[in-house]
Amino acid sequence: MPTQQKLSVTLADVLAARERLRNSIYYSPCPHSQMLSAVTGQQVYLKLENLQMTGSFKERGALNRIAVLTPEQAARGVIAASAGNHAQGVAYHATKRGIKALIVMPLTTPLVKVTATREFGAEVLLHGANYDEAFAEAMRLCDAEGLTFIHPFDDAHVMAGQGTIGLELLEQVPQLQAVVVPIGGGGLVGGVACAVKESRPDIRIVGVQTSRLPSMAVAVEAHEPVTIEPATTIADGIAVRRAGTLTLPVVENYVDEIVTVDEDEIASAILMLLEREKTLAEGAGAAGLAALLQHRTSLQGAHTAVLVCGGNIDVTLLSRIIERGMVQDGRLIRLRIHLLDKPGALHDLTRLIADHRANIVDTLHNRAYYGVNLGDTVIDITMETRGRDQVQELLQALTEAGYRHSRVL
Repeated sequence: MPTQQKLSVTLADVLAARERLRNSIYYSPCPHSQMLSAVTGQQVYLKLENLQMTGSFKERGALNRIAVLTPEQAARGVIAASAGNHAQGVAYHATKRGIKALIVMPLTTPLVKVTATREFGAEVLLHGANYDEAFAEAMRLCDAEGLTFIHPFDDAHVMAGQGTIGLELLEQVPQLQAVVVPIGGGGLVGGVACAVKESRPDIRIVGVQTSRLPSMAVAVEAHEPVTIEPATTIADGIAVRRAGTLTLPVVENYVDEIVTVDEDEIASAILMLLEREKTLAEGAGAAGLAALLQHRTSLQGAHTAVLVCGGNIDVTLLSRIIERGMVQDGRLIRLRIHLLDKPGALHDLTRLIADHRANIVDTLHNRAYYGVNLGDTVIDITMETRGRDQVQELLQALTEAGYRHSRVL
């Protein structure tokens, strides 16, 4: 562990936060996964923070910050800027305590998160194309209306609240050797790393960012927060362009390694959690597992806790991820096949497909495009299969039967 310096969060802060949160936050399970352990080469334990009331770890930090408000601050109300999960945490716990909450969310925020935030009792204002614009508006309103701003990550009390996860991990996995944590602005990894490293310095802390917005990795390299170019990502919960001023020194002091994963890798991790672990994760929530699945870390055979830190994913995005994952696995395929335009031609083709146990889910005929000869037709057929081996068998059968065909990607 690097030389200790004056940091914004301490183990004592995390322990105090745990006492404040004890009767209000779910002690989320951390089961061992035999399947993921076999695939990744680690002994994997999933810390299921997606099972919190608001669907993410964010309510830990939000509640800890709300719990230290003065009576005067509580009477005036609180405000936050968030793409969703922090918003829900603030809304839920402020409303439970009778405190007015105003949340400024970017216009691009998934509907499921906007709706949930309103249902938890907050007033929601949609403003700006991204988090930075929403944040600027929230700060303006904070000053204009005398509200208390609750930062999603760059706040010592928020960091300490998130750090309570680290205390739980130490209890749940006594043989723990590593923790893999998604990183946005650094509040989660900072709090967890502080709690874990100050208790067990031998445990490795690995942070994971999306390659599209590696703001913390850039900040660590520069030794100061750097604002990077905006980008879109399915991991919207960690889509932060600038690391926190308070969180960066904590990360530099405690985090051993920061790696990145790309969009398809995150999508594959979401699908694996859903299909094999029966666990729903959003993009940010699956980033840690994506790093292990792609062998991006330096870990080898360690008892490793992976934070599934959120499960608030838009159902439309989820359906696209499932479909794309099936295509990548060869379980969904679209073929463009040339046929003679005569009675019985389609029947012969579908019988061949049925003989190879593929299931047709969609067809599209075309007689004018794709270089179709007069008297011929082209048909695009989308099929469900058992995987790549079955696809190869089907393609071979089509070729042997004289069909001209190609994959539609």
